[in-house]
Amino acid sequence: MSRGKSSLVDGEINDNENVSDLEKNKMSLSAGDSEEMRLENNIQLNRNGDDTTKTIQLYKRRWFIVLLFSSYSLCNSFQWIQYGIINNIFMRFYGVESFTIDWMSMIYMLTYIPFIFPVTWLLDKKGLRIIALVATAMNCAGTWIKVTSVRPDLFAVTMLGQFCCSLAQVFILGMPSKIASVWFGSEEVSTACSIGVFGNQLGIAIGFLVPPILVPNVEDMDQLAYHISIMFYITAGVATLLFLLVVIVFQERPELPPTQAQATARCIPPEQYSYTASILRLLRNKPFLLLILTYGLNVGCFYAVGTLLNRMIIEHYPGEELNAGRIGLTIVIAGMVGSLICGIWLDRTKTYKQTTLAVYLMSFVGMLVYAFTLSLGHLWVVFLTAGALGFFMTGYLPLGFEFGVELTYPECEGTSSGLLNCSAQVFGIIFTICQGKIIDNYGTLAGNIFLCVFLFIGSVLTGPFRSRGREPPCLRSPRRNKVLETDDLLDTHTHTHTHTHTHSKSPASPTLWNVKF
Repeated sequence: MSRGKSSLVDGEINDNENVSDLEKNKMSLSAGDSEEMRLENNIQLNRNGDDTTKTIQLYKRRWFIVLLFSSYSLCNSFQWIQYGIINNIFMRFYGVESFTIDWMSMIYMLTYIPFIFPVTWLLDKKGLRIIALVATAMNCAGTWIKVTSVRPDLFAVTMLGQFCCSLAQVFILGMPSKIASVWFGSEEVSTACSIGVFGNQLGIAIGFLVPPILVPNVEDMDQLAYHISIMFYITAGVATLLFLLVVIVFQERPELPPTQAQATARCIPPEQYSYTASILRLLRNKPFLLLILTYGLNVGCFYAVGTLLNRMIIEHYPGEELNAGRIGLTIVIAGMVGSLICGIWLDRTKTYKQTTLAVYLMSFVGMLVYAFTLSLGHLWVVFLTAGALGFFMTGYLPLGFEFGVELTYPECEGTSSGLLNCSAQVFGIIFTICQGKIIDNYGTLAGNIFLCVFLFIGSVLTGPFRSRGREPPCLRSPRRNKVLETDDLLDTHTHTHTHTHTHSKSPASPTLWNVKF
């Protein structure tokens, strides 16, 4: 591959390269170039005639960043379900009602709603590192507060610890798409987002599995307190380790941008971006408003199914509390697989609308099958149908995030993700309460059909979405291997924010990815 007079050494352009000469930045490909070399090119931004060059570059540490985020997201989501899965044990230990223990889980949804907007504003203004530090610090503090609450008369203290953890969740849920766009190339962004969501799902899965093992239902209260303290100490130790890792190694962003859009966004002065104006633009974006509604319907149904799963299983299979937890575990694990497969599929095909619609329809079908097979009397059938339901319903989570970014470009990913999660929390509370009442009065079949109706409505509303994001016109050119004038991009979108996504390059535009630590 010919480079003219320019040479690239360890991610830097030599001084003898004239960045204002357009011809020296055009790259040619030979027929024998490998698939990896087809993605190679230099992207330069020339502003106000200055000889400044920015190189698109991928860093290997990007995988450590997303895995670290996924790990502390896991630690936080584990605590969401650690009380509810052994509801009867905590109810007896603290001497409170079952509904009170239910609030230990529901507080995660309730806390998110009022705090999402200020946290999203902080994400826009302060960036990834500050948000990661606050999230892990609050999660760590919450776990140690719980350690001090292992006494029957200290339920208020353990509730305070759970509130801190639920507040940390607000700083976590909106970050996967932001991390993906800031650190990853356009061919990896959906996979990276799926890995971020994967940690949250894995934490829920471990939350179904581990607490019943660590805290057996023993009669002696001192022994019970000992087992509870063991669980709390393990959680606190993990949370502390993750907090220290974030303090030491979590970076705000790579030295050089991973995509053309990120390189452009770094040239935008911070004062040109208004969070309030961004929210108003999103609220005028009709396709995104539809996505807020449909995402909330789908994920809200998932929250309701997870919360009421124990009641539904016990009604048809008395004494099968352990299998109820295993069925919940099956739903989450199948969903984790679905999330990763959907992310990889999106990276390869870029079929956002088609994939989102297909997964939504399959969620509806899965819920319908689950509803009508639950009462057949065969647990193995319930395991199969619940696994299929989880595969599609939970697999929709990263699809919703990435489709939201696709529809709202160039707005900040944290803003769109926050609004989607807020919708999910609201519908989760509504659906859980309504389905619970329907089950009490009319049975589980009626309650599940209630959810099926809203999944069908969501599938119908997903149809009108457009599949192409609102990227700058200059990035829609069939050929993108030319030098980009930063001032032209500023004139096109003065509010351009971080994004690296489907349309940041085309097959006709090879890109040079310099991978380094």
